[in-house]
Amino acid sequence: MDLPDPLKTLDGKKVTSAEIWRAKRRPEILELFRKHVYGRAPVGRPENMKFKVEEVAKDALGGVATRKLVRISFEGPGGKGSMRVSVYVSNKAKGKPAPGFLLISHRAFGKVDPDRKGANPFWPAKAIVARGYAAAVCFAQDVDPDKYDKFKNGVHGIFDKPDTPRAPDAWATIAAWAWGASRAMDYFETDTDIDAKRIAVLGHSRGGKTSLWCGAEDQRFAMVISNNSGCSGAALARRKSGETVARINKGFPHWFCDNYSKFDGKEEDMPVDQHMLVALAAPRPVYVASASKDSWADPLGEFLACVHAEGVYKLFGLNGLGASEMPKPESPLQSGHIGYHLRTGRHGLTEYDWKCYMDFADKHFRKK
Repeated sequence: MDLPDPLKTLDGKKVTSAEIWRAKRRPEILELFRKHVYGRAPVGRPENMKFKVEEVAKDALGGVATRKLVRISFEGPGGKGSMRVSVYVSNKAKGKPAPGFLLISHRAFGKVDPDRKGANPFWPAKAIVARGYAAAVCFAQDVDPDKYDKFKNGVHGIFDKPDTPRAPDAWATIAAWAWGASRAMDYFETDTDIDAKRIAVLGHSRGGKTSLWCGAEDQRFAMVISNNSGCSGAALARRKSGETVARINKGFPHWFCDNYSKFDGKEEDMPVDQHMLVALAAPRPVYVASASKDSWADPLGEFLACVHAEGVYKLFGLNGLGASEMPKPESPLQSGHIGYHLRTGRHGLTEYDWKCYMDFADKHFRKK
């Protein structure tokens, strides 16, 4: 399998230092992903964006945490919109800003409420808070609906120029969800209970694709975590194992820019592959996780993307994954700045996954 080299510039020169990576190669790779895969957002932080804490519950999670329900409002040429962020911080923090996790969720608001009866391990806010982290979740559907609507609704309808044909590299839905996560970071920078310089962005499945792209575009996130993200997430496209580019474009035509369909069945012609997306997190810690029975997401392809991203971390004098053979289930690799584990089971986000992510964050966020 012949992969594009993240350490060779478009004019064929070898990248030999972190300075060259930052100044030339990283911007090149970002631009390639914008042009050919995710599209380019027409707006960053809107000038008129507002934050409003709509609810504060000081007895959340059985009394151990305070929950804030924040609404982020914005407007553009096509109208107004808003998104919600739910934040839990420990009542024992005593005014000290906490590092945290931001989960990009595609579940309905009520289904990730950890105070509800029968709370789901998908979002173990109480365990996260108990480990000393802020636990935050943003709701992707607030930003853009997960359906093909010709990009009329959500932030596309708000920020795209009215009555203007969409370009083949215009932002699509995954880029919109990533944009929303960055707006949550804008809020974190205003909240004195949160250490905005130590926030991990995390997503599962389509959310894992989103977290990788968000972390690539927004370097304010100190850690990037992808759970079972598969095709167009962490899995190498050139393997054509499990879900392929053609299948994902057919099933979810709104997730990626129009240019991506040029590579249906032609993955080897792509100027990028997903190891380069993983590498865009450097020098920040990045973590990829797979599930043993999740063949559609190609666990081996996800692992190999981590292996082939390692060279970029070495430019910074950092250890990457430190392994070249697929680990057995429940044998996490966490010694370097690239983390990986294979969990026994199916496609999902579990308590075991969260434990591994918090262990990894402990190593990097709590260094003395």
